Amino acid sequence: WFRVKHHIRDPKQQLDKKKLVAFWLEHYAKRDHGKPLTVVFDMAETGISHIDLDFVRFIVNCFTDYYPNFLTKIVIFEMPWIMNAAFKIVKGWLGPEAISMLKFTNKSDVQEYINGEYLPPHMGGTDSFKYSYPPLVDDDFQTPLCENGPITSEDEHESKEEIKEEIDADTKETVELNEEQNLNQKKMNSVEQISKSEETDKTEIKPKNAKKALTTFKGPLLHISPAEELYFGSKETGEKKCLIVLTNVTKNIVAFKVRTTAPEKYRVKPSNSSCEPGTSLDIIVSLHGGFAASLQDRFLIMAAEMDQSSGAGIPELTQFWKEVPRTKVMEHRLRCHVVESSKPSSLTLKENTFNIPAKTNEDLHIQLTHILQINKRLQEQIDHCLWFQQLSVVLSLLSVIVVAFCFYL
Repeated sequence: WFRVKHHIRDPKQQLDKKKLVAFWLEHYAKRDHGKPLTVVFDMAETGISHIDLDFVRFIVNCFTDYYPNFLTKIVIFEMPWIMNAAFKIVKGWLGPEAISMLKFTNKSDVQEYINGEYLPPHMGGTDSFKYSYPPLVDDDFQTPLCENGPITSEDEHESKEEIKEEIDADTKETVELNEEQNLNQKKMNSVEQISKSEETDKTEIKPKNAKKALTTFKGPLLHISPAEELYFGSKETGEKKCLIVLTNVTKNIVAFKVRTTAPEKYRVKPSNSSCEPGTSLDIIVSLHGGFAASLQDRFLIMAAEMDQSSGAGIPELTQFWKEVPRTKVMEHRLRCHVVESSKPSSLTLKENTFNIPAKTNEDLHIQLTHILQINKRLQEQIDHCLWFQQLSVVLSLLSVIVVAFCFYL
């Protein structure tokens, strides 16, 4: 089942997508032993930006070369007319047998091929399944370095160089913060200076490039924003920080801690703390120098309610996490997403000369766009010709009527 509107053409992720398709087919072959298979291309709400001929060709080759007896039919749902030119190219890769398996459908007739109980609501079905990220067996979450250094023995493996780097980073941030404070403290009395310095020590400067998340995961204890992914920049963009916002929706104090599969790469502030009832708290996730975020990196947020009488210090939290039952702990996972920087076209062309698959894919996309433009112009010309043809027929009929009328007179 391919939901084409979610597909993004990205040469750097192309290999991972192909591996996923190969894994899916091989897993199906071992599990169901070649049971007939129906492939659905859901093309609702798609456009030119979703066309990826290189990926489609890989899927076609998988079925024709490696799994030729799997397919029974290919259901294409609501293919827009703008895709006709692309389909002509794909059709050339298929044999007569594969072409006969193609079934073009829409909402009114798709249930002739697939039962409604297996279709999502936008296709006229009743299946309300929604994908959610499941925990994997190899998710080895560990506690990252927090603002005050390691909080548990799990962080003792940090090297001296990494710890020194953290101290230098903290010192630099403190100096910058103090310089900004000195400009404002000249007009304040000594009491205001003391109160402001105490508040500043408890807060963290938010990253300049942190954007307000548009999605929120609503859990029983905490609302977590963003809901699924943390967006980091590549090495070229220099965007090394992300913001996680936790909101306590209970009437009790909620203890939380943040763990990651790559503790050597990330620094989390705070990574082990608590959130007061009805309040929000910002967690800043930053990359160490020299490291880059990876799509395989994941974060785990654990939360549990605390008694009002319990303290919120580090020793109390450490003891609390040792004693709290597993059933009372809320867990939520976040993936990492790398946002690539936009480069000048000249630079992109030079890089593509050394990357033949990416260049081939780009050439195909340019040719396809050109074909689509020609197709659009031809469609407009045909519409004009039909209009003139209809007008000519009407005028001819009028002429015949006038001549016949004059003849009978």
